[in-house]
Amino acid sequence: MFAKVFSAATYGIDAIIVEVETHIESQIPAFAIVGLPDNAVKESRERVIAAIKNSGYQFPSKKITINLAPADIKKEGSLYDLPIALSILQANESIELDNLSDFLILGELSLDGLLRPVHGILPICIKAKNNGYKGVILPEKNALEASIVDGLNIYSANSLNECIEILSDLDSKTPVKTDIQIIFEKAIDYPIDFSEVKGQENVKRALEVAAAGAHNILMIGPPGSGKTMLARRVPTILPILTFEEALETTKIHSVAGLLNHDQPIITNRPFRNPHHTTSDVALIGGGSYPKPGEVSFAHNGVLFLDELPEFKKNVLEVLRQPLEDRKVTISRSKLTLEFPSNFMLVAAMNPCPCGYYTDPSKECTCTLQQIQKYLAKISGPLLDRIDIHIEVPAVKFKELLSQSQGESSKDIRERVTRAREIQLKRFKDYPGIYANASMNNKLVKKFCQIDSSGEELLKNAITKLGLSARAYDRILKVSRTIADLEGNDKIQPNHISEAIQYRSLDRSHWGIS
Repeated sequence: MFAKVFSAATYGIDAIIVEVETHIESQIPAFAIVGLPDNAVKESRERVIAAIKNSGYQFPSKKITINLAPADIKKEGSLYDLPIALSILQANESIELDNLSDFLILGELSLDGLLRPVHGILPICIKAKNNGYKGVILPEKNALEASIVDGLNIYSANSLNECIEILSDLDSKTPVKTDIQIIFEKAIDYPIDFSEVKGQENVKRALEVAAAGAHNILMIGPPGSGKTMLARRVPTILPILTFEEALETTKIHSVAGLLNHDQPIITNRPFRNPHHTTSDVALIGGGSYPKPGEVSFAHNGVLFLDELPEFKKNVLEVLRQPLEDRKVTISRSKLTLEFPSNFMLVAAMNPCPCGYYTDPSKECTCTLQQIQKYLAKISGPLLDRIDIHIEVPAVKFKELLSQSQGESSKDIRERVTRAREIQLKRFKDYPGIYANASMNNKLVKKFCQIDSSGEELLKNAITKLGLSARAYDRILKVSRTIADLEGNDKIQPNHISEAIQYRSLDRSHWGIS
């Protein structure tokens, strides 16, 4: 006796179809699962036996072989419980369903036959739609996430018995539907705003420029100057997520099991803030069967690294590839996976170990050697990928007492969005380039041309202010963004002058130029 039920497995942030094949024959009772199952899949044997019995069916006392095909791809998780149970019942002729091949079926079974939610629903449903399945049957708590895939019938079940009822009489169950537009309209609401930040107008401006050109930014200042407060508000001034960006971001969180079941799709840009004790695997992703890391969870959003020099050197160095390629490639002996990591890096640090090297009101207790050693923890190649360095001074007491409200995130976001639209038009013929920060040397020469007065200003800055050679292209890119914010086709000397102010760590007084 033989039966086949279709399910799926996640592969990176995508999915592949898995055929759950069951063969039952009258021999000494046995239950084997083959097809590279992990421990969670192997343990489904006990859950399936108990669930079938507690759902009112007799478990066959025969030799049962379950094959999860394709057999050369590792199967993880508990989502195969439901399809395994259905295939056993179908092969044993305990149920007769002629439409099993029309659906993808997944879900974890509890011992009493009830269904529990599983991970990776969104990429699986997208795969089901692309492969022409009529629908997906899954646990009720996964239904909202699945229903954002338009053109696919989603049926939610609370138990094994309810799943069989749905398959027996589809007309008795209404597919789950979700209005994505309503969800997006409600979601564009951040609990924090730039208007709450007292003072620091020059830093707010630098963050606006960084957001407008997708530039990575490093804030340097003493403790309590507001670096973290400012960083947390960066997502509020970035352009609103498009539906395509939201889908891709949600897929990553879905695969990792980070998605809230009450929130079917991520509608606000992510903000990830890993602690400086995090490992390179946690930051980049990995494991024996690779999973995404913090850089992928920050995809289409912000990755904030506070106390940057406190991160381990090897952790910071692995950031270089995702910052350059906008993706993470993880290779293992049997597979290679790619995870997107198109994020904006916002980093913060003290100017020295004690934190008060640049503070005019408090005396620094560090020696010059200690300061240089502290700053040297950030390598040149990593610093090369950060376009803007801005000093964040301590907030004056007068500014703290001020009752005036600063400019709102909404107003800043409107300017940032206009600048991004200019850049999208500019780079429409250049695949993979979406903002000024992504320009290579060839594009910098083409789109960042300056006149003789601008050249003279830049020359003086490099020679007199002690700026390093690596600052040249960075200044031109940032100047291009400042011009875009003003809607100006040409880079003017005042744009270059402002961009020069955003290269703090390249100046000679830091001792690392």
